[in-house]
Amino acid sequence: MATSVFVNLPVADLDRSKAFYTAIGAGLVPEFTDENAACLKWDENVFFMILKTGYFATFTDKPVLSPASGAQVITAISRDSKEEVDRTRSLVLANGGGENKPPQDYGFMSQVSMTDPDGHILEFMWMDPRAAEKGPEAFMAEHAPDGEHPDANDSFSDAEEEGWPAR
Repeated sequence: MATSVFVNLPVADLDRSKAFYTAIGAGLVPEFTDENAACLKWDENVFFMILKTGYFATFTDKPVLSPASGAQVITAISRDSKEEVDRTRSLVLANGGGENKPPQDYGFMSQVSMTDPDGHILEFMWMDPRAAEKGPEAFMAEHAPDGEHPDANDSFSDAEEEGWPAR
């Protein structure tokens, strides 16, 4: 059996969140949806459980924090192309979400950092399959102009500044 991932998110308005997530590409799973929670399917093994904040609180003894006032988790979801990343960004903005940070294009990877209506941070990204296979450093070395050292590539340096592994 394959491993599945379930991301649980507290939400202030369940109907608003269901509308938002289905508008940006998640499918509603009615068998696991009721007046307190909704299951959203991104693919065969990745799901979001969006739960009314009060119901979410029954699953923990810790205080439930507002995602609008701080960040604890950034959930990244891959897309099939740079164009799909851009399309998803447009859908997020058109359906009540916001932009957490400006879009980034590192050459080997493109990403957008967005927020849902409650303030949860969602990143949508695409990575060139060759970079995913060999790692960004090898990819950038292969694609450096003749005679240019790959360390001089601004895209890679920018990626390191954003937290990608150091060489």
